[in-house]
Amino acid sequence: MWKTKQIETTSASPAVSEARPTPASAFSQPVARVAPSATGQAIIGKGVIFKGDITGSESLFIEGRVEGSINLPGYQVHVGRSAHVTANIKAAAVTVMGKVLGDIDASNRVDIRAESAVTGTVTAARVSIEDGAFFKGRIEVLRTVVESVAAPKAIANPVEVFKTVHAKRPEIGKMPLQPVAQTA
Repeated sequence: MWKTKQIETTSASPAVSEARPTPASAFSQPVARVAPSATGQAIIGKGVIFKGDITGSESLFIEGRVEGSINLPGYQVHVGRSAHVTANIKAAAVTVMGKVLGDIDASNRVDIRAESAVTGTVTAARVSIEDGAFFKGRIEVLRTVVESVAAPKAIANPVEVFKTVHAKRPEIGKMPLQPVAQTA
């Protein structure tokens, strides 16, 4: 998605130039510098308008405008309060605090916070919409299949099952049956 490059001003030793305080005259000259984020998250700032497709392998925080599509499976997309997103979003988790016009497809969850606006189809395993949020569209909840919780198969012959269990654990057959106390 975004290959982070660091462009530095020309100096004899880059490590020394970063350690020294920058003189006030250096602030008057524009210096292009893109540093990797400490949080492993790309940021589209308030003043940025992005048109096109966004793909990648890190989470994304949006405060500006995005038009196109956002495809970050396995990562998070956070739409900030001042963001205007006209795009289909595909990610692991999406949090909306601004405006989204388009479909949201999350493998895990979608949170639509208060004072946000979403128009489109939301597909996720978990969806939450806070009071005060505007939502117009459709919600599709994904079913996750968990084998340990799945319904058991029908028992063809319960007597055979009892014999099998009794053969493996003979102490079960010797347990006295106790009446169950009933409460009113």
